[in-house]
Amino acid sequence: MTRSWQLSAFLHFSLDSYTINIIHRKSGDAMIQIIGTKKCKETAKALRACKERTIAFQFVDLAERELSAGEWKSLFTAHDPLSLVDSESAYYSKQGYQYRDFDAQEELIEHPALLKTPILRSGGRVHVGYDLAVITDWGAR
Repeated sequence: MTRSWQLSAFLHFSLDSYTINIIHRKSGDAMIQIIGTKKCKETAKALRACKERTIAFQFVDLAERELSAGEWKSLFTAHDPLSLVDSESAYYSKQGYQYRDFDAQEELIEHPALLKTPILRSGGRVHVGYDLAVITDWGAR
């Protein structure tokens, strides 16, 4: 079990698979949820962008915890499940998904390694992939 606390210009809190950075957050300010893995370079860029711009965020590491039913529902409502499948990933090619028919929604829930990352969520909005403009826009609200 990993636990760490650090108090400086911002508060860093980590407990198991949750990481929350709160930077002088006022009530009503949106927090960005970043879903991905620590190994993903695009996810690392999104995390770094939030830290550098002092934007409040929560990191969900898919390697350590599964998404809840509500999180899956918001993803599938905002995007077609097939558009969330990362056809460039090693898992996709190793498991032979390019050669078979599959239900994208079921496979994503069973195998989150198929997800394109990072996935950004804030205030009912969902964006797939790293986009600095989205991060700064959502962080400013």
